[in-house]
Amino acid sequence: MGQGPLSGLKVLEFAGIGPGPFCGMLLSDLGADVVRIDRKGSGRSSPADVTARGRRSVALDLKQPAAVETCLKLMETADAVFEGFRPGVMERLGLGPDVALARNPKLVYGRMTGWGQTGPYARAAGHDMNYIAITGALDAIGTEDKPIPPLNLVGDFGGGALYLAFGLLAGVIHARESGQGQVIDCAMSDGAASLMAMFYGFKAMGMWREGRRSNLLDGGAHFYDTYQCADGKWVSIGSIEPQFYLLLLEKTGITDPHFQAQMSRDDWPALREKLAAVIATKTRDAWCELMDATDVCFAPVLSMDEAPDHAHNKARETFVEVAGVIQPAPAPRFSATPGVIQGPPPKIGADNAQALSDWGFDGAAIAELEASGAL
Repeated sequence: MGQGPLSGLKVLEFAGIGPGPFCGMLLSDLGADVVRIDRKGSGRSSPADVTARGRRSVALDLKQPAAVETCLKLMETADAVFEGFRPGVMERLGLGPDVALARNPKLVYGRMTGWGQTGPYARAAGHDMNYIAITGALDAIGTEDKPIPPLNLVGDFGGGALYLAFGLLAGVIHARESGQGQVIDCAMSDGAASLMAMFYGFKAMGMWREGRRSNLLDGGAHFYDTYQCADGKWVSIGSIEPQFYLLLLEKTGITDPHFQAQMSRDDWPALREKLAAVIATKTRDAWCELMDATDVCFAPVLSMDEAPDHAHNKARETFVEVAGVIQPAPAPRFSATPGVIQGPPPKIGADNAQALSDWGFDGAAIAELEASGAL
């Protein structure tokens, strides 16, 4: 049994890329027993494959009927299953939701795709940047000159994996109360659109202008932006509220009356240039001495090399080391049932016998699968 609030939850994961593994990591970190179905003969795993941590691997040849039947038997005892293939792939394998729910009516079947199961783009290839492009999110992020992909945070992980985990858990709650399983159609494009809810609200209220870096939260405001210091390093300043803005002016020594026009959009570009010139007079460490842990709403912009050693992150143990790899610790935190990294990324097929045994297969059945070459 895993440690965490999801201890006892049984989840079957079909190996994929991007949001699928991250969803499996989140569930495992909180204690779910996540068994991943890998393709027999697929590549090696690595301790650096952080999003693969904490689950067990069963390697199957899904071209063989015995392997497909094994997956269906695993689904019979699972609370949830999820996959990240294009629409129709699981049906062609004989593992689609209709077959699965016939075997286990309480099963929650998660389908993770970029475009969703329906729509003109449903069967087209794509990546994170494409999925967020049609939602308005990508157009709003970047410089005045061009949109810039915000890593894979908005599509794959925010709009995809987190919504999939949320949907699976909501489905499990419903299934336990009603006995009714269901299919979760989780599209990264849908999730990214959902993440834009506040900004569409701003637009409806006339508070959001077209054009990047012309709004309160997109780097348009001089008091909500990043600035380069004398040593070439950067700081982030988010002094939105009037009292925080006044403290920013105090800490920077700015007395220019022009800065009193905080919310005058037309003045923002000129004020940004002036503030940039002030920040450029000191090193990042010097600004940290003045503003760290104050109500300026300030933080240094850290690299991935620097972040694990920051005092706040160290105090909260935000980063941990597993198998020699520095990586983020489980989140969020629970007072009574804390999550924990259940183990390093598994080697492909390392848990064939033990995982199948734990999920109800006897020794003879496992031996037969091995003899047939399905396992």
